[in-house]
Amino acid sequence: MSSSPQEKRGGESGRPVLSYLGPLSEGVVARARKNRLGGVKIAFLIVVGIPTLIALVYCLFIASPMYVSEAKFIVRTQAQDAPSSLGIALQRVGLAASSSDAFAVHEYIDSRDAVRDLERRVNLREALSRSHDPVEAYPRGFEGQSREDLYKAFKRFVTVGYDSTNGISTLRVKAFSPQDAQRIADALLTGGEGLVNDLNVRASQNSIKDAQKSLLDAEMRLQSAQAKLTAFRSSAEYIDPAKTANEGAQLIGSLMINLASVRAERAQVAEGAPESPQLSILDGRIRAFEREIEAEKAKLAGEADSLAPKIGVYENLVLNREIADRSLAAARSSLDEAETRARRQGLYLDRVVNPNLPDKAILPKRWWNIMLVFLTSLLVFSIGALVWAGLREHRQEQ
Repeated sequence: MSSSPQEKRGGESGRPVLSYLGPLSEGVVARARKNRLGGVKIAFLIVVGIPTLIALVYCLFIASPMYVSEAKFIVRTQAQDAPSSLGIALQRVGLAASSSDAFAVHEYIDSRDAVRDLERRVNLREALSRSHDPVEAYPRGFEGQSREDLYKAFKRFVTVGYDSTNGISTLRVKAFSPQDAQRIADALLTGGEGLVNDLNVRASQNSIKDAQKSLLDAEMRLQSAQAKLTAFRSSAEYIDPAKTANEGAQLIGSLMINLASVRAERAQVAEGAPESPQLSILDGRIRAFEREIEAEKAKLAGEADSLAPKIGVYENLVLNREIADRSLAAARSSLDEAETRARRQGLYLDRVVNPNLPDKAILPKRWWNIMLVFLTSLLVFSIGALVWAGLREHRQEQ
C-alpha cells in the first residue's frame, strides 16, 4: 500500500487520501515472519540457552564435589531452677532463657575470632582452597588474601541454626574433603566450649569479686563502728553508760528507802520525846541522805557531764556497731552463696551429635542447579517476550 499523487495533493491541502494497491505478497509476509522468528530464536538463545549451557558446563565439568559434616549441640546449666508460669509461656513461643547462651556460641562460630582460631588449629586457608572451583573455592577471582577476605569466604562454608522447640543448635560445615569438613566442625565446637568456659570463669569471678568487695566494706564499717565506740568509752570513762545509769538508779532507790526509814524513825521519836537529843542526829542523817540523792540524780541528768546525753551517744554507737555486724554476716553469707553458685550453676556445651565424617559429596546439587537456571532464564525470557509484544502492539496502534 502506497501514496498516490492525489494523496500527496490532498496532503498539501491538509486532507490525506489513501489509495489501495492490493494485498502484500506471500514472500513479503514470509520474510517478515521469518525475521520475527529469527529474532525470537536469537533472544531465546541469549536469555535461556547460553545461561543454561554455562550452568551445564559448570555443574557437570567444573564444580568440585563438596562434603558436609553436621553436628548438634546444646548449651545448658548444671542445675536449672524450675521454670515459672511466665517462663513456660515464653518457652512455648521459642523464647527460652537458655537460648541467649546458645546464641552467644552462634555469634562466636560466625565471628572473626573463630576464623583466627581455625587458622591456628586446622589451617583454614589451605582447607578452603583445595579446589580450583572458580565459584566456591577461596580465593575467588575478585577476592584477596587478607584476613577480611578469608572471613567473608569462611561464611560461605559454615552455617549454624537454632531449633526453638527443643533448644538444640545445628552446625553444618562444607568443605572439599570429608576430613576438612569434620576437622573444621570439631574445631568450631571446641572453640565454642572454650567460649562457654570463659563465660563461666568471668561470671564466677565477677560474682565472687563483688561479694568479696562487699565483705571488705562490711569489715571496714564494723571496724570503724568499733573504733568509735572504744574512743567514746575512753573519753567518757564508762564501759557502758546505760548500765552505769541503771546502777545509779538502783542506788537512788536504795537511798530513798533509807531516807524514808530515817524520816519514819524521826517522826516516831518526835512523837514520843519531842525534846530528845536523837532528833538532831536523825535530822543530820536525813539531810545527808537528801544530799546524796540529789548528787546521784545530778550524775544521771540535769548537768552537762551527766549520763543522759552520754547514754544517747552510746546507744547510737552501739546501734551502728550492730548494723555493721549484721552487714558483715550478710556479706559473708553472700560470698559463700556466690562460691557455691559458681561451682554449681556453670554453663555447659554438650555435644548431642559429634561432627560426622561424610563418605559422600552431597553438594553441589548439579541437575537441580541446572534446572533452576533453565527455569529462571525461561521465566525471564517469557516476561521479556510479553513486554516486547505489548510495546509492538502499542506502537502499531499509534
